[in-house]
Amino acid sequence: MRLFYSLMWWMALPLVLTRLWLRGRREPGYRQHWSERLGFYGRAATPAAGPVLWVHAVSVGETRAAEPLVDALLAEYPASRIILTHMTPTGRATGNALFARHGERLVQSYLPYDTGSMVSRFIRHFKPSVCILMETEVWPNLIAVCGAKGVPVVLANARLSERSLRKAGRFGSLMTDAARGISLVAAQTEADARRIRSLGVRRVEVTGSIKFDVVVPEAALLTGAALRAAIGARPVLLCASTREGEEELILQAYVSARSALPPEVLLLIVPRHPQRFDEVENMIAAHGLNVQRRSKLALNDSVLESDILLGDSMGEMFAYYAACDIAFVGGSLMPLGGQNLIEPAALGKPVLIGQHTFNFELVTEDALAAGGAQRIVNAADLMSTAARLLNDTSARETMGLNAQSFANQHRGATRRTLALLKDLV
Repeated sequence: MRLFYSLMWWMALPLVLTRLWLRGRREPGYRQHWSERLGFYGRAATPAAGPVLWVHAVSVGETRAAEPLVDALLAEYPASRIILTHMTPTGRATGNALFARHGERLVQSYLPYDTGSMVSRFIRHFKPSVCILMETEVWPNLIAVCGAKGVPVVLANARLSERSLRKAGRFGSLMTDAARGISLVAAQTEADARRIRSLGVRRVEVTGSIKFDVVVPEAALLTGAALRAAIGARPVLLCASTREGEEELILQAYVSARSALPPEVLLLIVPRHPQRFDEVENMIAAHGLNVQRRSKLALNDSVLESDILLGDSMGEMFAYYAACDIAFVGGSLMPLGGQNLIEPAALGKPVLIGQHTFNFELVTEDALAAGGAQRIVNAADLMSTAARLLNDTSARETMGLNAQSFANQHRGATRRTLALLKDLV
């Protein structure tokens, strides 16, 4: 099965590279560092004094989730170096923003495509002692090559929904063989662990979600405070990490609900994917609404008077959360699985979430049970719920305190994961 999988990779490679080049028209980062995706790295890597720890975080969300673990690994192993791999330019840019302070102790690269020869070249070049895959990344050839070369593979902060489990089942022995090649899984919940064990992984431990351990950067809080000062006393409804199709629903509901919302409310929309910033701006204008882009807003003594602020900056999500009164977490109005609600909760913000949260089901249910989040049915319900909370300071503040308490109670996954890794590094 893996031989067939490898053959399909080689046959698809011209199409994959063509798609990469075409996507680069909108996102120039996709046209950079191609050699890394093929397993070529130029001159030999500088030898590290200690272990080389390979952490793979596919894109933005996984990279941000990996921050507490990366920092903890570098502190636990002072002579170590981390190789941080990604699949997307936005993930790489996020990694650069988060970890530039570590200097030469952290090296970034794209993950090579999942063929035996490309992965082998990566391992020969960087010589990792361990491979740590974040959350849901399972690559059959990568795991097989690591096994052959004596590099233990760890799936950290692991989650697996019922939907993803059914998808894995369609690949039969390809996925079960890969699962048996994983040395350790640190699962977010017992439900995730149960589903992962059903694939044949021998060692699965429940550690909780590392995302609860994220430390809000002081710089983000300062930016958030400056943004809030520019906005002034206007109440702010943030729609964060929105996905394609959601913004249109939100804008329609916003226009319909304006009489119920506070008259000076500011709607702050932050699309998850930067290539859609222009598209969303045009969408807002088509509704006859005034829009200002964050990238053109001077954070000094300016006064924001637009109906909508478009969050078109990278690496400022914490600042947006800090500046808002209520946070709706996107990817949940449509069947996309939702996004991480831990960050706004950690900042003490009331969280609104849609019906589709299968990627973060237990975290969402726990936040709902703690009274720090509320599930909304659709975009109209989002606006009516936001209107009620914005007009009720006491209810809004209570919900925010509940959210912060919920986030604080679940810390510690990084420490537990680090303890499990000691035998493998």
